[in-house]
Amino acid sequence: MPPLKAFMDDTNIICSKEDETRRMLTRLDDLMSWCRMEFKPKKSRSRSIRRGQVDEATTFTVAEQQIPTVSQEPVKSLGRWYDSSMKDTRRGAETLELASESLLLLAINKCGLQGKFKIWCLQFMLIPKLLSLRYLLLHSRSNRS
Repeated sequence: MPPLKAFMDDTNIICSKEDETRRMLTRLDDLMSWCRMEFKPKKSRSRSIRRGQVDEATTFTVAEQQIPTVSQEPVKSLGRWYDSSMKDTRRGAETLELASESLLLLAINKCGLQGKFKIWCLQFMLIPKLLSLRYLLLHSRSNRS
């Protein structure tokens, strides 16, 4: 039988204790070896939070390789960047800057799509992003006062 390629994408593990996380990773590693598949720890990220703060000392391993932390290598998931800061203020400023420079509008305009598809991009991609940014900015201002 010829070798087949199989992909597993976007698996998130959330546990409340460090030992539970290690046990879960061990079980997943056993399952993957049973399926004759393997993890690529370099493409994975981990984050450990203790008492509301990022814990840099805790690291996890899978397939006998260390999983990089989000602080070491930020990761983009579902269109959003995650890094060690655990804050969206910088992302909001980046989105606002892109919108104010009309780079997003220019990109949509020059993408080669028909008009109705450009409208769809505006309605379901750009406008929700700007509205969520507006909410974040208003919410952060109300928390300051």
